[in-house]
Amino acid sequence: MTRKPPALRRTQAERSEDTKTRLLAAARDLFTDKGFAETGTPELVRKAGVTRGALYHHFVDKTDLFRALATQEAQAIAEAIEEATRDIEDPKEAMVVGTNAYFDAMAVPGRAKILLANAASILGHSEALALSKHDGSESLRDGLRQSIPQLSEPDLEALTNVLSAAFDRAALEIAEGSDRGPYVNALLTLVGKAMTKI
Repeated sequence: MTRKPPALRRTQAERSEDTKTRLLAAARDLFTDKGFAETGTPELVRKAGVTRGALYHHFVDKTDLFRALATQEAQAIAEAIEEATRDIEDPKEAMVVGTNAYFDAMAVPGRAKILLANAASILGHSEALALSKHDGSESLRDGLRQSIPQLSEPDLEALTNVLSAAFDRAALEIAEGSDRGPYVNALLTLVGKAMTKI
């Protein structure tokens, strides 16, 4: 008779990370399906399979949990854009590829709702704006800086903000069921005009 090897015990850090992951996954499902205001903490912890104490050990409150979720979603978008454009040297080509990578990343169900429809009302305008710097606007700014090196910093900031708002509006429209093609074409036209006319 052979003996089973002893089960490996998870470290406290591993258990803690698993709890956090489960809470974020539960929050994502519930906030996307029901909405932030309609989701109570008892429902969150029940869905995650953890205790209320575990929730409050990792997050100050439900808003803090939403903040962590929104940050995670914004980072996923930035990483997708970075991955897609990493080896592209031509700024114009990088803009086209990065634009499509942004919309691919935003197509993940619930992501546009979390970042574009809910973040400002839950976290406030300033914090939502800071999140947008992580979800692609930094990549956009870098691409514009390379493509239009003569732009002053204030002009670069303004152009980045205006184009970022256009990208976000397009992503919301697409998330609501509009055809993606015309929006991508419109944004590439805007970006192209910005690159050639300034």
